[in-house]
Amino acid sequence: MKVQIINRSHHVLPEYATEQSAGLDLRANLEAPVELRPGERKLVPTGLFMALPQGVEAQVRPRSGLALRHGVTVLNSPGTIDADYRGEVCVILINLSDEPFLIADGERIAQLVIARHEQAEWEPVEVLPETKRGSGGFGHSGTM
Repeated sequence: MKVQIINRSHHVLPEYATEQSAGLDLRANLEAPVELRPGERKLVPTGLFMALPQGVEAQVRPRSGLALRHGVTVLNSPGTIDADYRGEVCVILINLSDEPFLIADGERIAQLVIARHEQAEWEPVEVLPETKRGSGGFGHSGTM
């Protein structure tokens, strides 16, 4: 799938780390390092702007290594970038650890997954079709 992109950062375009990676690494585009204190959240710019095809979204997701090693994750995960959005791609990071984290320029801060989607057309009804599960919700299938 072709996606139009403007790169106003001073970094290479996002790349897939391996041949079968689902996500592209997003990098912080900063003039100077930014400290993220414990419990603090910040909007981190990437310098990227894109035009997604209709019926496609971009999902901003955490990087597992950053979360595991430093307790830093994407706050609204996954963040959705709609096909009609033309502003800069930014990432809301939060530090869930008890140590400050320094975000360096070029740091890989999140990953971007491009996904197709459909829009729903509501069909109001009075009764829904029956299923074996029915209205069983949280924990309905037991603890194992």
